[in-house]
Amino acid sequence: MDEATAASNQTTITPGRDLSPLARGLILARIIDEQTLRVILSEQSRSQRALIPYLLEKGVVNEVTLGQFLASRLGLDFVDLSGVTVDDSVVSLIPIQMCKKYAVLPFARQGERILLAMADPTNVVALDDVRAITKTDVRVVVAPWSQLVALVERQQHLSEEALETTALAASEEAGGANPLDSDVTEIVDDAPIIRLVNMTISQAALDRASDIHIEPQQNDIRIRFRIDGVLHEVTRVPKALQSGIVTRLKLMAGLNIAERRVPQDGRITLRIDGKEVDLRVATLPTVEGEKVVIRILDKTRAQFSLGELGFTAESLSRFERSFKKPWGTILVTGPTGSGKSTTLYATINILNETQRNIITVEDPVEYRLPGINQVQVHNKAGLSFANALRSILRSDPDVILVGEIRDRETASIAVEAALTGHLVLSSLHTNDAASTPSRLSEMGVEPFLIASALDCVVAQRLARRLCDNCKVPLKPSESDLAGVGWNFDEMAVPEVIYRAKGCRQCSNTGFRGRIAIHEVMTVEEDLERAIAEGAQTDAVRHLALKAGMIDMKSVGLLHVASGTTSLEEILRVVA
Repeated sequence: MDEATAASNQTTITPGRDLSPLARGLILARIIDEQTLRVILSEQSRSQRALIPYLLEKGVVNEVTLGQFLASRLGLDFVDLSGVTVDDSVVSLIPIQMCKKYAVLPFARQGERILLAMADPTNVVALDDVRAITKTDVRVVVAPWSQLVALVERQQHLSEEALETTALAASEEAGGANPLDSDVTEIVDDAPIIRLVNMTISQAALDRASDIHIEPQQNDIRIRFRIDGVLHEVTRVPKALQSGIVTRLKLMAGLNIAERRVPQDGRITLRIDGKEVDLRVATLPTVEGEKVVIRILDKTRAQFSLGELGFTAESLSRFERSFKKPWGTILVTGPTGSGKSTTLYATINILNETQRNIITVEDPVEYRLPGINQVQVHNKAGLSFANALRSILRSDPDVILVGEIRDRETASIAVEAALTGHLVLSSLHTNDAASTPSRLSEMGVEPFLIASALDCVVAQRLARRLCDNCKVPLKPSESDLAGVGWNFDEMAVPEVIYRAKGCRQCSNTGFRGRIAIHEVMTVEEDLERAIAEGAQTDAVRHLALKAGMIDMKSVGLLHVASGTTSLEEILRVVA
């Protein structure tokens, strides 16, 4: 026998023939050694427990490795539940106690079937029981045991809250009069209402939602979350709870609970999972009652670095040269919800140094930043953007952030501030960077002042990031790329691009998170001269591109080439 064969024989595993096929498979897969397994089998036989859950509860095997082994052995999919959005209507199909007993969780629909996550897919009794109760075809997937236990416990908590809250609603309806309208103190101190509101906010933060919509309908209340820019309905609650929910939110936000005829705005600060989150609350009277929209402002977003926001290296370099100057005007433009505030705050964070006096005027103050003087606009009290700006200029500022330029007066003061030696940052609503000078001119600012003060314009949109877990590669053809405006002279043809597919981690959308698409226009000498002469948007765009600006669509296509997003998503966002 040669040395290689001898070495091979020494590492060969030959489990005892008295072991079950499953036990032998675990040993052969090196998930557990035979000696340890025999000790476990002895204990397990006395406890009359099944082998897989006993191994997991003992913690003698890696649950992910075991799950992947079982999935491979049985021809099933292995699913990481950490990024999965659970469908409450599916979970409710079987009793929560059964979920706990078998460590299973029905979590989504797939056509006519339900998806059932199991830690032990060999448990045919559990599978038969689920099929018998749901009377539905079941597709099994394998999931880590600890994730299943945590999700089942969470669902039990949610179901208990829902049961208690629904019971409260039923008792109110049975009694005829609605105590939620008659005794406000009793409402807001009522535990079910409090827990329902807190549970909704916590769930939204957990699901990465940017907004919560609480909308009264004719027969119930619809609750929707906006995730990655798209609204998703998450649940409906009894109509009888409408007044209690709205009143609770109003009190939390410091609003007038007696006023239901006019819109109101307020703010709440909460700590969720150890992280401080600001909530902006807006009420709107509708024919079915007051609708409430809650904007979730995660303070960690204000601490993003510019590199994390999606700037290309060239665009970031051009932008940095502008905001590092001691004076001038920098405008971030785009539609509502395009991430303008996030870009401005990320820039302010870089400029926030001890030797600088930074003052902001915002409506409202979205993120509170240490070391920065932030002013909240209060139009009813006479504190408008323009009035606040005048006062700020008497407070010895180095850097001024104006939340938004909305009118001629604010625009004129901002331009004058830049011309008198201040660095001014603000946002504006325009479709692209090149149309910004024309927009300021339409507001009534003289073209020669715009040309002298304007230093940089950043136009942006938000595109959804492809889910890294399920994105599908495909080889693009030159004809396909030419059809979407691919610049072959400046951009190489990628060997592969990706399209969205959809999986459990991204709730079958194919996308998870968003990235900003930036178009950075710096005002150089030729462009400054053209703006001063009142050049139209097309002429401004031509000069900006000639000076090195990369247009928004080309930037989006660069993100497609890097595999960050899909061609379809860029065409949706940037026409």
